[in-house]
Amino acid sequence: MRFAIALLTVICIASVIGTVIQQHEPVNNYVNQFGPFWAELFLTLELNAVYSAWWFLLILAFLVISTSLCLLRHTPKYLADLRNFKEDIRVKSLQAFGHKAQADMSETPQAASTRIGQGLVQRGWRVKVQERPLPDHPEGSKGYMVAAKKGAANKLGYIAAHTAIVLICIGGLLDGDLIVRAQMWLGGKTPYIGGGRISDVPEQHRLPVSNPTFRGNLLVAEGTQASTAILNQSDGVLLQPLPFSVELKKFIVEYYDTGMPKLFASEVVIHDFESGESIPKRIEVNHPASHRGIEIYQSSFDDGGSKIRLQAVPFTAGGQPFTVQGEIGSSTRIGPQGGNDPQQDVTLEFTELRLINVEDFGTVDGAADAAQQAARTDLRSSIEARLGAGHKTVTEKKLRNVGPSIGYKLRDAAGQAREYQNYMLPVDMGEGQSVFLLGVRESPAEPFRYLRVPVDPEGRMDGFLQLRQALLTPALREEAVRRYTRQVSPTDRPDLREALADSALRIVTLFAGSGGSTPDGGLQAIGQYMEQSVPEAERDRAGEVLLRILSGVLYELAQLTREQAKLPPLEASMETQRFMAQSLFAFSDAQYYPAPVTFMLEDFEQVQASVFQVARAPGKSVVYLGCFFLILGVFGMLYVRDKRLWIWLSPSGQGEHGTHATMALSCNRKLLDIDQEFAQLSEQLLGVAPSSDGGASAAAQEV
Repeated sequence: MRFAIALLTVICIASVIGTVIQQHEPVNNYVNQFGPFWAELFLTLELNAVYSAWWFLLILAFLVISTSLCLLRHTPKYLADLRNFKEDIRVKSLQAFGHKAQADMSETPQAASTRIGQGLVQRGWRVKVQERPLPDHPEGSKGYMVAAKKGAANKLGYIAAHTAIVLICIGGLLDGDLIVRAQMWLGGKTPYIGGGRISDVPEQHRLPVSNPTFRGNLLVAEGTQASTAILNQSDGVLLQPLPFSVELKKFIVEYYDTGMPKLFASEVVIHDFESGESIPKRIEVNHPASHRGIEIYQSSFDDGGSKIRLQAVPFTAGGQPFTVQGEIGSSTRIGPQGGNDPQQDVTLEFTELRLINVEDFGTVDGAADAAQQAARTDLRSSIEARLGAGHKTVTEKKLRNVGPSIGYKLRDAAGQAREYQNYMLPVDMGEGQSVFLLGVRESPAEPFRYLRVPVDPEGRMDGFLQLRQALLTPALREEAVRRYTRQVSPTDRPDLREALADSALRIVTLFAGSGGSTPDGGLQAIGQYMEQSVPEAERDRAGEVLLRILSGVLYELAQLTREQAKLPPLEASMETQRFMAQSLFAFSDAQYYPAPVTFMLEDFEQVQASVFQVARAPGKSVVYLGCFFLILGVFGMLYVRDKRLWIWLSPSGQGEHGTHATMALSCNRKLLDIDQEFAQLSEQLLGVAPSSDGGASAAAQEV
């Protein structure tokens, strides 16, 4: 028993590990998430495939053998004990029980045994009366041992619980990876590594259609059919052909306010290969479909090859926009500026199209009115904010759908890739400020970092792009400086105007930088210039002056670009101030954007796909039966008390009809209810109270 408990503990710990660590993921995912050392350790211990690891299956086998031996050893004894009333117990042994009582009665032993036996039967006890001769009494005298028992289901609970462990483990072995591994070891099946069409995969990577047990994934796009499941292995995949194909007619998905899906269902048609039938089905989460002994579960959903059109937006001077079309999951080769240099060509990989992006703007809006929130917060509201459901937080969540986004990767000739995520629509960040969010990250283990591009009065990013192009053009910078100095300097001081123009041009040129791949402009360049040229005591005041000059020149530059584009000039308003301030920060951050061009989502045609989990699980019924036995066993062992009662009736020697009775009770649990029950039995059957020295004797009996 100790060995079985130890094995069960190891299995529980391994199951926790298998729940925390995602199973059958590519090796790179473990390296990115845990690092090279832990990833190698997990792979060595096969923690990436716990339920099919050799040591896990070996432990299950040992647990089955250990528990089965325990059942074989104890079950015959327990079954025999169910039929045995132990009426042959010695009379002197009754004195050693914790619950005991004695009494003298005026009736004969035979009449007392009949009355007591009938009373116990009425109370639900099973009774057996044994007649014994009394050698120390006159010839013909007899005594009667009334043996009763109750709660035999306690022993059955032990058998049921241990049988349940065996059944559940056997079901786990049947539905686990053991049979698939056996086909790999004995049948020459090997995992497939690589890509391509499923029809081109060699036969040694395919399992037979008659495979008795498997569990795999089936990806079906809308309007298409699939009949081959994918079984993920730690070193590749195995293909499992199905005796039917699944056609996805329509995929349905509904969302909560948080952006999490609350319902996704699939309208499918199952085409049977043998009979030729076409059976319509609706598959939802927790409502699978079944055909030919194979369960089809709704697992998740994915993109089925949505068609997209992207607009390439250049950040560098002289760059020209162009259009790219493709499908999610595909890729195309392009040049950073559309050039023909093979060394500069990159691969654009279309990775993800998301139509719904729900973000929490509670912290953004809360920062603006933190003072007002603090002013109206009292003790009652503070306590109520922390009471109630576990998901309640002090900070109020303000969820908002910010619209579609496109995810893509730019992979260079060396195979290195960066991941990008751009939102199609501008996002209102509060206080009337709307920006386009352009995200980038170096690896999937990192969060996205976003470049915030301000929205111009026309609701596009063209104003910022034109302003950036003009900032990188020396002639336009000089013209903007001339306009700025004419407005802010006196007309009678040409010397002052010339000095201001020189300073403004120097500041704007520093801010613009060279426009190359190495960041050398922005607010960082102005900060370095001040550290080298301005004394520390005067830097604060000089910084304010320089930013005022820079903002004024940029404003004139924006007006100049709008004139060239034949757009109305910017109005002097708070919206214009926000646009110019955000443009200033975006100019400074754009030089760190790792690509000279970004791709904005212009149009799309969504094609959804449904991910099904298909499983043939013969051990499922065995596991269900084991769970049923486990419930019976636990209730039998915990809530049913195995009780035995003996009452010895013998002539008392005080007359012909006198009887001396000795009663004792045994129970597998020492509880207050047993004390009360024995007291009631003693008063009702014998007419006396039980002995009061039961504590020590009961403890001795338990030992």
